[in-house]
Amino acid sequence: MADTIPISSPKTAAQRQNRMVGIALMCAALFCFSCLDATAKWVNSSVDPMITVWARYISAAFLTFLVINPRTQPGALRTRRLPLQLLRSFLLFASTLCNFFALKYLQLVETQSIIFATPLLVALLAGPLLGERIGWQRMTAIAVGFIGILVITRPGSGTMHPAALLSLAGSVSYAFYNIVTRMLASSDSIATTTLYSSVAGIVFVTPVLPWVWTTPSSPLVWFLLATTGFYGAFGHWLLVLAHARAPAAILAPFIYSQIVWMLVLGYVLFGDWPDSWTFVGAGIVIASGLYLLYRERVKHRKPEPSS
Repeated sequence: MADTIPISSPKTAAQRQNRMVGIALMCAALFCFSCLDATAKWVNSSVDPMITVWARYISAAFLTFLVINPRTQPGALRTRRLPLQLLRSFLLFASTLCNFFALKYLQLVETQSIIFATPLLVALLAGPLLGERIGWQRMTAIAVGFIGILVITRPGSGTMHPAALLSLAGSVSYAFYNIVTRMLASSDSIATTTLYSSVAGIVFVTPVLPWVWTTPSSPLVWFLLATTGFYGAFGHWLLVLAHARAPAAILAPFIYSQIVWMLVLGYVLFGDWPDSWTFVGAGIVIASGLYLLYRERVKHRKPEPSS
């Protein structure tokens, strides 16, 4: 019998192409988020980080309202779970605030490596808060990941900057933010949740501005402050497009590619190069996160039909 050469169906080829486009969009979104952090670090040398946070929310809210607003989408501000929406918005605000303050003192790679602890924290919190079972393999991966955080920060060695604790606090806030987002997914639309996040952030930060305000020293600083919202909004839009093209399980591992963008931007813009311990710790955290993703795929894998 002659050998047959398998030919991919048009449907399979289209799915493969969609996945590749989704991965490209995911990487582009991560580049935007890296540019956001790099811009925040740059302007923080001229203005108080609280002003940077305010600018990020103002510009992002402006772009959001161009697409989502009560006129174009009636009822967009109507929520079934207002306390949870406010809590989610505050957690996102707290995470942004901690991250921007930490960026003033830490290297981009250092902050991002600590933020990579977020999936570990989400996995740990999902048990008591969402009722998800956590097996010994996942608990081991979480424990190893936190060892990686200790390697990065090295508490007690005299090399840890106190801002590392701010970055860790931002990761904790962002982990709770992810948990609350899951809770809201079944009751409120994405448009409603997005609007509340944008508006609430401005409400939280604006009353503090008179106490920290310093007028930006140049048009360039004004421009860079305005771009923070663009990077954030555009990055999240690319993220949505990516998930529309490819499954989350395919896209999730590429989150860790952001360390490359942070490394390049940190070196080019600020001349920063992490020490070897930061690389080792980041590798441990990333490996732990990838293992958690693997366990999730195994957990949700459908059994093969018996022949």
